[in-house]
Amino acid sequence: MTDSRSLSRRAALGGLLAVGVSGSVHAQQWRPPRAMNWIVPFPPGGSNDTFARPVAALVSQRFGQPVVVENRSGAGGTLGGMVVARARPDGCTLLVANSAQSFATVVYPESGFDLLRDFAPVSNIAKVPVGLVVNPAKLDVKDLAAFLAAARKAPDSINIGSSGLGTMPHLAIELLQRRTGIRLTHVPYRGGGPALQDLLAGQLDATFQPLSTVASYVQSGKLRALAVATTKRESVLPEVPTFADAGVKDFEVSTWYGLFAPVKTPAIALDALHAAVQSALAEPDIKRIWQEQGASIDLESRRAFGDFVKAEVERWSAIARTTGLPME
Repeated sequence: MTDSRSLSRRAALGGLLAVGVSGSVHAQQWRPPRAMNWIVPFPPGGSNDTFARPVAALVSQRFGQPVVVENRSGAGGTLGGMVVARARPDGCTLLVANSAQSFATVVYPESGFDLLRDFAPVSNIAKVPVGLVVNPAKLDVKDLAAFLAAARKAPDSINIGSSGLGTMPHLAIELLQRRTGIRLTHVPYRGGGPALQDLLAGQLDATFQPLSTVASYVQSGKLRALAVATTKRESVLPEVPTFADAGVKDFEVSTWYGLFAPVKTPAIALDALHAAVQSALAEPDIKRIWQEQGASIDLESRRAFGDFVKAEVERWSAIARTTGLPME
């Protein structure tokens, strides 16, 4: 005789499988009705392009529709964002946003841009960890404790660069000051590249940079990485401790990239787009490119990505409000 508990387990498993199949079929029923337009709200050649274009090519293959990646830069990414927010919500016009958009409402209050109100999260694309790096010839500190001690001994004496006012590196600087009570002199640049060049030239003491950007300089000894702003050590620089390991708790900063649709886009389209992007992220070629960029891939549900975005908006908007950042 068949055990009743076994029958119950089989019934439950069958129910779960049915839900999974139903969800899969639900997503597969939708196809974009026309060519797709992915708006990158930053200039060409940046990291948004680096991560968006390989994924877009695979999504195009999956749906059998062209995906055009278009750069619409300006006002910290809000101009391109509003193009998508006002687009027809049919799943064909999407925004390739990054972490800077999580606090854009605070930095550009007159833009009307609101990531939570105006957009529906589709899928994560990549996360790139950042770290605090110094030029040891300019600021000879061996670790984060020594850096903090030097900053406390002489407030405002350490010049730390960022990729610009209202960028994620800028907020990382503000967060570090809040967490530790130190005072640094912030030097904003028009991009992370110029800040890195001045750091290498000895014009700056320190900066926050993506680990993939500075790994070779750290390995050659030109720069010294003091800590990474992640929950665990990173394979690209495994010898560098996390901020928590170095004594600064609750300090997690990453530049993330994700895909968003206009808020009224139907769930069937959002599910299908999410499935297409997640399938692309699982491809070996994508994994290789991301590894070369020092980026991580999280295969996660659309709901999980939405929860992550909401938490990021709340956290970074609160920090931005304390810095007097509004640009308009």
